[in-house]
Amino acid sequence: MGTTYPTLSGQHVRLVPLQREHVDALLAAAESDDPELYKWTIVPRDRPGMLSYIEKALAWREAGTAIPFATTRAADGKVIGCTRFFDLERWDWPAGHARHGSPDPDVGEIGYTWLTQGAIRTGANTEAKLLMLGHGFETLGMARICLQTHSRNARSRTAIERIGGHFEGIIRASKLAPDNTPRDSARFSILATEWPGVKENLNRMLRRA
Repeated sequence: MGTTYPTLSGQHVRLVPLQREHVDALLAAAESDDPELYKWTIVPRDRPGMLSYIEKALAWREAGTAIPFATTRAADGKVIGCTRFFDLERWDWPAGHARHGSPDPDVGEIGYTWLTQGAIRTGANTEAKLLMLGHGFETLGMARICLQTHSRNARSRTAIERIGGHFEGIIRASKLAPDNTPRDSARFSILATEWPGVKENLNRMLRRA
C-alpha cells in the first residue's frame, strides 16, 4: 500500500486519510441527542474510545488490510463521519499475469460507516459510496466489494439493495453489536462487471439528493 493514501473528492464530501488528529472532530461529529442514531453501528462517544477506534484502523492500514477515511464536508472541511475499506485481500496471481505482484487488493469490504446527525439523509453517504466504489473498481481494479449491515437494520439493507448490492446471505454471529451481543450480518456484494450499472444508479440518486 505504500505510505501515501488517497483523498477522494466529490461535490458534497471529501474522504481524507484518517489520522490521530481527527479524534476531537470525530467526537464532535458523534454527538447526538437521538439514542437511535447509532443503534446499529459502534461509534465511540468518549476520547479514549475514539482514540482506540482510530488506532485500530491505522494498524489495519499499516498491515495493508484497510484504507480508513474521515468523511468531511466539501464546502468547509468539517468532519461529518467515518468510513473505510477493510478485509482487503490480495490473490496469488501467477507470474506473467497483469496483476502478479500488484500491491492493490483484489477484493474487500466497505464498512465502519457512520455520519453525524446533520449529514444523514443528505447526499453525503451516496456520494461517499460513489467515490469509494469508483476508487475500488476503477483505480485499484478490485473484482468484488462487499457491504454488510446488521440483519435487523431494514433501512440499511434496503439502501444497499437500492444501489445494486446483491444479497448473499446472513452471516450468523459475525461481530459484536453496539448492545454487546453477537451480531448477525446481512452480506451484500457488487462485482466489477456490475459496477457500470451501480455507478449510473448512484449518480442518478445523487442528482435527486
